[in-house]
Amino acid sequence: MTRLHHFEDFPPGAVFRAGPILVDAARIKSFGVEFDPQPQHIDEEAAAASQFGELVASGWHTAAISMRLFIEALPPIPGGGMGTGVERLSWPRPVRPGDALRVTVEVTAARLSRSRPEKGLVTFQITTFNQRDEVVQSFATAVMVPRRAPSAPHDNIQGENA
Repeated sequence: MTRLHHFEDFPPGAVFRAGPILVDAARIKSFGVEFDPQPQHIDEEAAAASQFGELVASGWHTAAISMRLFIEALPPIPGGGMGTGVERLSWPRPVRPGDALRVTVEVTAARLSRSRPEKGLVTFQITTFNQRDEVVQSFATAVMVPRRAPSAPHDNIQGENA
């Protein structure tokens, strides 16, 4: 059985990785048609005339892939984590057909929840790279994670929001 990870198992500085996921033109177009029907995401000829010069993935497609990789990177959390939002989302480079995406997930902070003593709040910085080690997306998120025991000591928990 896979060991579940609790709040106490996510100290600031811990790093997790996952990927790659290969992005191809068919997936870019399929996502674009359904969720972001702009020419640069759904039509190769129109995309060639765009500022990108070729078909590119929607930023939201990149975000969906990054979310999948974020979940794959983390060890299992009892009951799953509960995200509280996303901050500082950026797409510094487009994702193109043939890109292989991977993520690095770093714990930047961990603190006990003020309103839910049975949980802690873990802040992650998620960076998505292509096969050339270029950053294609970056964001931060805080996730509510169950504590091992509500009375467990937490002297070593620290970080930007501690």
